[in-house]
Amino acid sequence: MRERLTAVRTEVAKAVVGQDAAVSGLLVALLCGGHVLMEGVPGTAKTLLVRTLAASLEVDTARVQFTPDLMPGDITGSMVIEGNQGALAFREGPVFTNLLLADEINRTPPKTQSALLEAMEEGQVSVDGVSRALPTPFLVAATQNPVEYEGTYPLPEAQLDRFLLKVVLPVPDRPAELEILRRHAEGFDPRDVAGAGVRAVAGAADIEAGRRAVRAVQVAPEVAGYIVDIARATRESPSLSLGVSPRGATALMRAARAWAWLNGRDFTTPDDVKALAHATLVHRLGLRPEAELEGVEVAQVLSAALGSVPVPR
Repeated sequence: MRERLTAVRTEVAKAVVGQDAAVSGLLVALLCGGHVLMEGVPGTAKTLLVRTLAASLEVDTARVQFTPDLMPGDITGSMVIEGNQGALAFREGPVFTNLLLADEINRTPPKTQSALLEAMEEGQVSVDGVSRALPTPFLVAATQNPVEYEGTYPLPEAQLDRFLLKVVLPVPDRPAELEILRRHAEGFDPRDVAGAGVRAVAGAADIEAGRRAVRAVQVAPEVAGYIVDIARATRESPSLSLGVSPRGATALMRAARAWAWLNGRDFTTPDDVKALAHATLVHRLGLRPEAELEGVEVAQVLSAALGSVPVPR
């Protein structure tokens, strides 16, 4: 089971070059039942990465291109009139799938962004007073451009908190970029991942079995205390107006357990916590205005908080 899920990395690498951290983040989210926010400048293979992941899994997928005129019902579904009798019936939206690609999620207004809140947190959609369960597993993989780009709406804190991880896709280094050009010169078509040899190597049953195995991974009291101390250190930071909430602390524990299991262990270590701390916590923090004026970055503050907490042995 673990081999089949880790084989997803190999399949994704057939189409995507140099984004191993993002692939790991998506696997961790699948095993935790969480969601992933991927940020990067245009052209760093955010959409291609999710499409390739979908091709390597035997699950239902859907894509929504977020635009300024997108309405909530375009995502969740709506009541429509069907038949000659004029009866109302619910028509499912694209959210009723296993893997939803929310492309450029920060290019739509907050009203439409909020349509995903209930789906991401509770795995259901409420329309016309009726709650409808979503399929399992359910993962939202959202892409966004950096907020300083034109035409973007910053995601509200409540929306950001629904994402288990935020991964930043960097511009690839020179060797990776040379490999990208070589593949394109040999005929690689990013619109045809199947043509690159990507095939499904795991399915929904593997994901569900992996989740059960992750829930059995042990978390020692010392490691749990380490996570709590990290969260409390962010709340006490003079540079932050918003620290890590208890939800963020539990998210870090879940991510660390999944990372430990992917690495073949049935127990977590402080190194697992540190490996996932930035991806799990950085988007949950808010800088004070004076810190922003001084050019302080959230990642720097989080690194300082991590460095201030003694590592258990």
